[in-house]
Amino acid sequence: MPKKRSGGGLSPVQQATKFLGVSVLAGAVMAGIALPAAGALGLAAKASVEGFDEIPANLKSPQLSQRTTILDDKGGQIATVYSRDRTVVDLKDISPYMQKAIVAIEDSRFYQHGAIDLKGVLRALNRNAQSGGVAQGASTLTQQLVKNYFVEEAGNDPTKVAQATQQTIGRKISELKYAIQIEKELGKKKILENYLNIAFFGQQAYGVEAASRRYFSKHAKDLSLQEAALLAGLVQSPTRYDPVNDEAEARKRRNVVLQRMADVHDISQAEADKAKKTSLGLHVSQPRNGCITAVRGAGFFCDYVREVFLNDPVFGKNRESRAKIWNRGGLTIRTTLDPQAQESVQQSVKDHVNKSDDVATAASIVEPGTGKILAMGQSRPYGFGKDETQINLSVDRAMGGGAGYQPGSTFKPIVAAAAIEGGKSATQEYPSPYEMPYPSPVAACNGKQWVNTENSKLTNENESEQGPYAMKEATAKSVNTYYVQLIDDIGICPVIDMAGKMGVNRADGQKITEAPSIALGTQEMSPLTMANAYATFASRGTYCTPIAIESITQTVGGQHKSLNVPKSTCTRAMSENTADTVTTLLKGVVEDGTGQQAGLGDRPSAGKTGTTDFRYAAWFVGYTPNMAGAVWVGDPAHKRRMTNITIGGVTYEKVFGGQVPGPIWRDMMTGALAGKPVEDFTLVDIPDPLPDEGDKNGDGKGRGNHNGGPTIGGLITGGAGGGGLPTPSFSIPEGWIQGNGNGGNGNGGLRG
Repeated sequence: MPKKRSGGGLSPVQQATKFLGVSVLAGAVMAGIALPAAGALGLAAKASVEGFDEIPANLKSPQLSQRTTILDDKGGQIATVYSRDRTVVDLKDISPYMQKAIVAIEDSRFYQHGAIDLKGVLRALNRNAQSGGVAQGASTLTQQLVKNYFVEEAGNDPTKVAQATQQTIGRKISELKYAIQIEKELGKKKILENYLNIAFFGQQAYGVEAASRRYFSKHAKDLSLQEAALLAGLVQSPTRYDPVNDEAEARKRRNVVLQRMADVHDISQAEADKAKKTSLGLHVSQPRNGCITAVRGAGFFCDYVREVFLNDPVFGKNRESRAKIWNRGGLTIRTTLDPQAQESVQQSVKDHVNKSDDVATAASIVEPGTGKILAMGQSRPYGFGKDETQINLSVDRAMGGGAGYQPGSTFKPIVAAAAIEGGKSATQEYPSPYEMPYPSPVAACNGKQWVNTENSKLTNENESEQGPYAMKEATAKSVNTYYVQLIDDIGICPVIDMAGKMGVNRADGQKITEAPSIALGTQEMSPLTMANAYATFASRGTYCTPIAIESITQTVGGQHKSLNVPKSTCTRAMSENTADTVTTLLKGVVEDGTGQQAGLGDRPSAGKTGTTDFRYAAWFVGYTPNMAGAVWVGDPAHKRRMTNITIGGVTYEKVFGGQVPGPIWRDMMTGALAGKPVEDFTLVDIPDPLPDEGDKNGDGKGRGNHNGGPTIGGLITGGAGGGGLPTPSFSIPEGWIQGNGNGGNGNGGLRG
């Protein structure tokens, strides 16, 4: 019979023994929480046994969160991202010193006991009872592994993490039952392997491989005795024993581990004493996580890949489920990024615009016919410091960008495409006076009409620009009145429909306004949108949705599986003839016109400049048969006009689309296309109007070929005098900038 205490009843140790005799449950309860008094045992016993039976028998090991690696299309690493920095390794790839050290300091009887260590429980309980508090715990490595499973499953949810670590009998009951299951199913070696891969070692390092790299810049298999002892000592309190911030405390803890290894005969006392005398030998590698670590300035593309993953239903039914997969990591994502094109974009941006300039630039390159995003860069780097940003200036707001920028005259080719596709000839003429009221009414969508209720007027940028003009010359000179008459003729809806077929949408997600002023590029777009739209011309009328991901491999439990990824959907937006006609309209620009500074030499190219009034934005969008790219320059805050301004160390009285964006486009495309095949466009014949009726004054300002003269919007035809600087392609009222007012809707209204 056990001895009773003088006051009656059993001693704490005797009560524990009886409780353990009824159920091994008490071992788990006592092993990990403080119960210094006997009363707590009695109160908990019955409920604990009943709760034990109600716990599900199977514990699924969580998929350990690991780092995700993002690669370019050649397999080169762009960046690594992770919720928890972890690389899972096999036990054979972990130093034997590390295996012995963690067992010695955390659970020296690991290989002698089962799921719980009854001897350790009694020892801990007796010590706690004597001290009247928490003096010692007795959780085995197996129980600690289960607790870490709960923490891992909680992810980054602080409430769930708190629940997984709270010191309650209920949690310990669950911990015990699952520990018994794990001991039965996995065996000691696998338990040790799993524990070393899941444990937190501080400094953002989860698992021994990440810890070894963090503190010693080496693999876990190469850890020495003293290095292994240091890491083993960290798991009890990674903050308290952090060797980076408190070397003295870390050294004391390391030496405790070394002595414990000698006490249990894993090493000799002489080995322990020798190791204690060594320095910590740290060779710290700084944590490098996230898109801020991306090479070649690809941080914003990296961030775009993340946004694609979190937004596309192919990766999960809702954003929460997709985020869970992303945060668990273990993904190898092969992207569409062409390292040659990306490096060229970033170098060109760096050469022409400084990150500290009043304005910024953003550029994107897309592959026609596939939708593959080949490059994406900007002058303000990805980051949190001065002259840095996390806003991706190349993309729409929903994908991490801003509200976009008015594209000006770069939108006019879309109007031309809508007209030609609808049956208009490229020789279509309109009077195109210097000044005129907006036409009214103008047919809109769904039987509605846009009405110029305020008798608003528009002008061309130069009084000498008076028609009549045909499409070729009107496009060359970016004649505003021509394009507004053209949209009056065909209606607003065909233009909106064509824009939709080409993937052109407002960057802020709102619908394109049904007003004739859209012909002048008043609706805010992103550079990626414009690059991909012009890729439709380059691919002879086929539009492909943009894609950034080629493939994804997910590692789960040492097994690799492929995930489905979004595929580009290609549709015909216009006939080949329409696309070829637009290309013919644009081809001469970069060869003999105001886009000469964007020319690619012997490689055929086509493009269009755009400069908004007040010069808040300047663009060049162009293409070859195998690449399409867009460059925007402006103030993301839409406050700084580009007059009397220094950009990239060069001072400009006025900025034009062909003057700053043009050379950026030229240099980035030249590098991106180096070594690529030189391909030709398919062109069509667009006859010039007869030079008779229009030259009424004998001054060469009729409908014939014009040599020289003022230009607007960046396009002129070839001939002597070509290459003059463009002026803005449309006028907007003071303060009528992105995100303010009605976005340049022509001050009119719709009537049903």
